[in-house]
Amino acid sequence: MKNKINIYLIEFAINAILRQKYKSLFVSIVFILLTFLLTSVFFITNSIKYELNSTVDALPEIVIQKTEAGRQQNIDVAEVDKILAVKGVSDAIARVWGYYYFENAGVNFSIVGVDKFENQYKSSLAKIVDTFDLGEADSPLMAIGKGVHAIMQKNYYKEYFNFIKSDGTLKKVTIAGVFDADTQLESNDMIVISKETFREIFNMPQTKATDIVIKVANSSEIATVVSKLRLMYPNSSIVTKESLKVSYQNIFNYKSGLFLALFIISLFTFFIVIYDKVSGLSSEEKREVGILKAIGWRVDDVLREKFYESFIISFFSYIVGVGLAMAFVYIFQAPVLRDIFVGYSELKPSFELPFVFDIQTLFLVFFLSVPIYIAAIIFPSWRVATLEADEVIR
Repeated sequence: MKNKINIYLIEFAINAILRQKYKSLFVSIVFILLTFLLTSVFFITNSIKYELNSTVDALPEIVIQKTEAGRQQNIDVAEVDKILAVKGVSDAIARVWGYYYFENAGVNFSIVGVDKFENQYKSSLAKIVDTFDLGEADSPLMAIGKGVHAIMQKNYYKEYFNFIKSDGTLKKVTIAGVFDADTQLESNDMIVISKETFREIFNMPQTKATDIVIKVANSSEIATVVSKLRLMYPNSSIVTKESLKVSYQNIFNYKSGLFLALFIISLFTFFIVIYDKVSGLSSEEKREVGILKAIGWRVDDVLREKFYESFIISFFSYIVGVGLAMAFVYIFQAPVLRDIFVGYSELKPSFELPFVFDIQTLFLVFFLSVPIYIAAIIFPSWRVATLEADEVIR
């Protein structure tokens, strides 16, 4: 029964917080800001990593790009037959894709050309081809992502879009519909059209492709296949799925360093408050403890009341900070702070951060803040509570 929660002690703790409302408010604000910043960055990181990993996992195992003088050039479609002859390769597909700059909105669209009679290198593209009829060369249609659709709507392109071809003439392409792929990074800025329409807009010959994607049936043979391809194409860039994952991880490590500078400043401010608490109670707080002992309170009663007081402040601030971080990241899409990780650019349609619930993140932020603050209150209170009442009051 002695360990039962004492409602009267909780009420006394709440009144103690209200008596020192300005000091409690200051501590709560610092606590909320630290929790908000730390949790927001974890939420942003988890969301972007989820998007990137989902996007990379959907990519083919190997991509070959022809390079000259450090720049990517179109590759011969005939190379597909040579690559298919390599032992371990299950499929090779010549891709046509590129970027189209829409000057009115100041953004780049990713345009992918597909052929409904070919194997698609991604399941999302196969789904789009099966869902939408992309028409013939004389009456072309296109499927667009949600970000592209929003931008076209703002610029009064509701049923069709006029592409400016390389010779300056216009190519009218009707909008067949809007698709929703598994990840927004993959599809938000994407336009899918037929290969014939793509070649006409960008003046690409039938014998050329942007690059060649390769599928390997046995993942353990990827390194062997890559070594064979390097011998066949020494002047080409050969990119694997794993190398892309490493590149993304390096980017996150660099971006996290920028965040670390912001976090250290906030953490330093928080620990200044903690140090002030650990260094000792104020004369008013000591006098209050002495009076409580004089009227019959035991040491464990004082410590329990201080525990309730510190827990109410820290846990309330933690809940508010996490709630604000969720709203900031997943409702308002983390303006400014998100740019630390994704960069600030108007050349791409913006995408929404997906909601990723990570209980480990919440526990990590909790144990980095709440127990530390409670301990900073309990220890000095214990030192004062073990003294005689008259000594404390004097």
